[in-house]
Amino acid sequence: MPASPSTARAINDRLALRLLQQEGPLTAGQLKQLTGLSRPSVADLVERLTAAGLITVVGEAGEQRRGPNAKLYGIVADRAHLAALDVRTEGVAVAVCDLLGRVLAEGALPIDAATGTGPAVEQAVALVERVAKEAGAARLHTVGIGAPGLIDPADGELRDSTGLPQWHRRLVAALQERLPEARVSVENETNLAALAEQRDGAARGRNTFVLLWLDMGIGAALVLDGRLRRGASGGAGEIGFLPVPGTAGLPSATDCGGGFHSLAGAAAVAALAAGHGLTADLAPHEPHAAALVRAAVERAGADPAAARFLDTLADRIVLGAAAVVSVLDPGCVVLAGEVGRAGGEALAERVRARLTRMSPLPTEVRASTLGGGAVLRGALLTARDRAQDDLFATAPRR
Repeated sequence: MPASPSTARAINDRLALRLLQQEGPLTAGQLKQLTGLSRPSVADLVERLTAAGLITVVGEAGEQRRGPNAKLYGIVADRAHLAALDVRTEGVAVAVCDLLGRVLAEGALPIDAATGTGPAVEQAVALVERVAKEAGAARLHTVGIGAPGLIDPADGELRDSTGLPQWHRRLVAALQERLPEARVSVENETNLAALAEQRDGAARGRNTFVLLWLDMGIGAALVLDGRLRRGASGGAGEIGFLPVPGTAGLPSATDCGGGFHSLAGAAAVAALAAGHGLTADLAPHEPHAAALVRAAVERAGADPAAARFLDTLADRIVLGAAAVVSVLDPGCVVLAGEVGRAGGEALAERVRARLTRMSPLPTEVRASTLGGGAVLRGALLTARDRAQDDLFATAPRR
């Protein structure tokens, strides 16, 4: 059944807006060429989208050209402002951007473990409001939050998890209350890191891959056939609980001690480095475990202890990687988080060599290019996509 005229116009408008978002400003002639629409249809959609305040003339094409055919149309970037949050156990980071994803202001705030739930929530919300004000955002259209823990697939809410601060769950409701016009959503931090690495980082060009999050906590994100897979309860990729050899016991339903986390979490990495006599000077805001791995990479060529530390760390990481590969056959594993990024290609190559010996399935191992910043980047990208989906679907139809 052919689409109705209004449906066809909606499809054409969304196509044009996506092209402008991906390619940047375009002339009506370029839109005609890229969309395959007739000249009258392009003129009609340009008029509609301009009237909706979604696009505007941003310049002219070519130094010598003038007239209506030379006008360059671009998305009105300040049509909506968006906020992205990276919520950690020890604090929160915020970025506010425009509809094109350009970051306008950023901020971060440590939150001490001794801070009560109410004060912690108030501090985090105040940070969002301050950064929005610095960005010149009178209101926020969409807020995307990345947080550790499980997201309930039924309602999209952060589930109550053992070991995570209570203010995490309260923050989502508080933001929705203080920003009633904003669309607030939350996603697992590792999943957001995977989306960011796929769009802008080490997994670009990959439709199927697994991201191993090696940080204070351990997790995995599964992108299979272009789709992020969350599992029946939202817990796909909770490999910190994966039973592996070399630990003192087995994990339980409430404690990942004895699981893969005990071998590759930040505390385990720091203890392993201490056992090899390694120390490191911390760069500003650099996590301790990441600094130790970075220092080992820098010294490995001349320091046998540093090389042995990296070899042993790779021996540990490959246990989790091999288990995931044997079940999913993703073809690519990205080592992410602060430890994955600090290890870089030196650590990725060690894991790759061990994985090749352990598994018959051909698998690339890549080092993250975004590191700990991947969560905030992923939250920003998803907030932008949601805002564009909403705004691009509400252009007035004639």
